[in-house]
Order: sequence, then C-alpha cells, then structure tokens
Amino acid sequence: MDWSSVAGILLALAGLVVGQSLEGGKLSSLVQPAAFAIVVIGTFGAVLLQTRPATLRRGILMLRWIIRPPEDSRAALKKDIQQWNQTVRRAGPLALERHMAAATDPFMAKGLRMIIDGIQPDKLRQLLDTEITAFETAERQAVRVWESAAGYSPTIGILGAVLGLIHVMENLSDPAKLGPGIAVAFVSTIYGVGLANLFFYPIANKLKNIVTAQVHQQEIAAAVFHDIATGDFSRIMDERIATLMREHT
Repeated sequence: MDWSSVAGILLALAGLVVGQSLEGGKLSSLVQPAAFAIVVIGTFGAVLLQTRPATLRRGILMLRWIIRPPEDSRAALKKDIQQWNQTVRRAGPLALERHMAAATDPFMAKGLRMIIDGIQPDKLRQLLDTEITAFETAERQAVRVWESAAGYSPTIGILGAVLGLIHVMENLSDPAKLGPGIAVAFVSTIYGVGLANLFFYPIANKLKNIVTAQVHQQEIAAAVFHDIATGDFSRIMDERIATLMREHT
C-alpha cells in the first residue's frame, strides 16, 4: 500500500472541504451531478477519441498502481544477477537454462535464452534494446491517458460553465431556476481545474516514475546479459548491481 498516495488524495479533498467551510459555504453546493457528468464524461470521451481502446484500458488498469504500486524487484534482480554470474563462471552459459525455465519475467527469460542460443553480444544487446523501447513506448502511451485527461478537463469545465450560463439566460424570467444554472456554471470549472491539478496530473507523474523505474531495471538486465555474452563480466558486475540498487523513483 502506497500511503503517500492515500494521504495525498485525502489532503487534496480535505483542502477543498476545509476551504469551502472557512468561506462559509456548504459542502452540498459543490455536489453538482450535471457538472460532474459534463466534465468527467466529456473528458474521457475526448481521451478515447485520441487513444486506442487497448491503450485506454491499459492506462485505466495502471490506476491501481497509485495505491498499490508494483513490488520493488531490485533486490530480486540483484539476487538473480549474482546467481547468473556464479552459474556461468562455474558451468558456462548453457547452464543458465534452469534459470530461464524458472524466470517469471518474459524479458529476463528472453535475455537468458539469447545467451544460451549463443547470439552475438552486440546483436543480443540490439534486440534487447528494441524490446525495451517497445515496452517503454507502450507504457508511456498508456500513461499519457492521464496527461491528456489533465489537459482536456479544464477546457471541458469551461464548456460546462458556458452551458450553465446558457441555462441561466434561458430562464431569466424564472428566478427559481437561476440558482441551479449558476451553480452548474461555476462548479463545472471547479471540477475541471480541480480534477486536472489535484488528480490527473499527479497520477500521470507518479505512473511515469514507476515506468521509468521498470525501464531502468530492464536496461541494467540488458547490460548484464551483454556482459555475460561477451565473457568479460565479473569485474563490472558489482558496479551493475550498485547502479541497480540506487534509488531512482
């Protein structure tokens, strides 16, 4: 559980509620289903228009990482690197087959298979770099779902405000309908700007950090696979591990 994310969400909501109370306003005045529908449905409609459904689905699934981020696998990768190193030094590259069979990460299994197959070191590194680039591109496109939502929601909030004012102008002769129309107008703007800056942008930035960490680990693993394939790896393995274990999120 990422308690900093939970605390951030609660503080963001508390700031709005406390600020509204200190101004003497009622919390109920911020609850406008029409404004919420305009901003949220409109925002994700615009995002869907520019995004492939599979990418949108991936971006939404990533949302769980805000509360429950992926496990930090650096320690496990460090242990794996040390085991690969010992295995190759004692029994040669072909002995890595048992590690490949036990690997749960497809990227790690692919790197080990290339070493076992005897692929040339430079070609191996090129193929792994291509794999990393494809992975990073797909993940960052999914993260951009939230960046796009942050970009669209303030503008759609303004559209909601204009719609609310149109409703007001249409009912100038009926004072009872003026209040709800004005409320929708102003609250739509609050929803648009608030969702963008309190939720969508922070979500996108946190997900980018997680993706960066994952790519960093893959790059370290690719470098290790290249070192093993060249046969000259024992002297720099400790440096690879030290780089891996540095804080990067």
